[in-house]
Amino acid sequence: MSFNFSGIKKALFGDDTPRPKLGSLDIEGVTQLIQDGQVNKIITMVGAGVSTAAGIPDFRSPSSGIYDNLEDFNLPTPNAIFSIDYFRNDPRPFFEIARRLYRPEAKPTLAHCFIRLLHDKGLLLRHYTQNCDSLERLSGLPEEKLVEAHGTFHTGHCIKCKKLHDFDFMLNEILAKRVPKCLECKHVVKPDVVLFGESMPKKFFKNLSSDLNNCDLLIIMGTSLTVLPFCAMIHRVGNDVPRLYINREYNDGSTEPGLSSFIMRFMVAGFKQNYMKWGRSDNKRDIFWSGNADDGVVKISELLGWKDDLLRLKEETDSRLNEEFIAKKSHDKISGQ
Repeated sequence: MSFNFSGIKKALFGDDTPRPKLGSLDIEGVTQLIQDGQVNKIITMVGAGVSTAAGIPDFRSPSSGIYDNLEDFNLPTPNAIFSIDYFRNDPRPFFEIARRLYRPEAKPTLAHCFIRLLHDKGLLLRHYTQNCDSLERLSGLPEEKLVEAHGTFHTGHCIKCKKLHDFDFMLNEILAKRVPKCLECKHVVKPDVVLFGESMPKKFFKNLSSDLNNCDLLIIMGTSLTVLPFCAMIHRVGNDVPRLYINREYNDGSTEPGLSSFIMRFMVAGFKQNYMKWGRSDNKRDIFWSGNADDGVVKISELLGWKDDLLRLKEETDSRLNEEFIAKKSHDKISGQ
C-alpha cells in the first residue's frame, strides 16, 4: 500500500503553491491582479452585512428589534430560539423570529449583483454565504456556484418523516402565525437552516478542500469573521493568496479559545492558523477596506471599468423581480391567500 504524503500534507496544512503578488496592499492592488488576468478562481465569503441594504436586519443585533416582546415564550435565554433542542421542544419562538425577519420584496443588493457579475465574467470559483435569505438565488447565481453554509429557508423538511416542503408552503404558514405542519404526518416542518446543535450542510464540505486549494483571490464581505467553522476558511487558502476584507469593522479572524473552537477550526483549516495581518509589518497579502459591502463593490467596479455592468445587472434584476412580485401578489389575491 502506498500513501500520498503530498495529498495528506495539503489536506492538513493547505497548498503552498506560489500565487500572484500584490503590487500594493490596497484595493487598487487587488483590482490590478484582476485586470491583468492573474486571478480567475475567486472565492467570495459573505455574512449578514451584505443583506442589510436589502432591508433584512442582522438577526444577531439586539438593536434590530426582532427580539422585542418575546416574554410570552418564557425563553431560558435569547439564543435558545436558534437551538435545535429548544426547537424540538417549542418551535413557536423560532417561527415568530422568522416572521419578523421576512421581507417579502427584498431584492439582491449591489454586493449580491457583484458576485453574480464575477460569475458572468468567468472569475467566480464558488460563493460561500452565512445567510439564509436566498438573495443569491434571486440574483440568478447558479446553484452549483452557491454554498449556503448555514442552510436556507428555500426548502424545509418534516422533522419526523423528512418529507420535503417548499418555501411558499412554509411562508404562508409563518406569515399566518402558524407553525408549519407536515402535509403527510402533521409533525413540524423545519426550514433547512442550521440551528445550534446541528451539523453543517454536506454541501459546505463537498468542494471545500479543492475550492480553497485552488482559490487565487479571497473576497470577504459583511462578516465579523467570528463564527466557526465558517470563518476558518480564511486560514485554509494558500499562504500567498490575497485576501480582501470589506466590512465596517476589522477582525483578524480570532475566535473564542477552547477545545470546541479548535475542533471546528480544524474541520476546515487543519493545523493552519493564518489570521488576517492587515496593519502588521509582516503583512504581504491582506487588505482591509472599511465600509459597507455595496460601497466596496462599487469602488472595485469603478477601478475595473465594470460599474456600468454592475448597475445594469442590478437594474435588470430589480425589474425582473418586481414583475415576479406583482405576479405573485395577483396569484395570492385570486387564491385568497
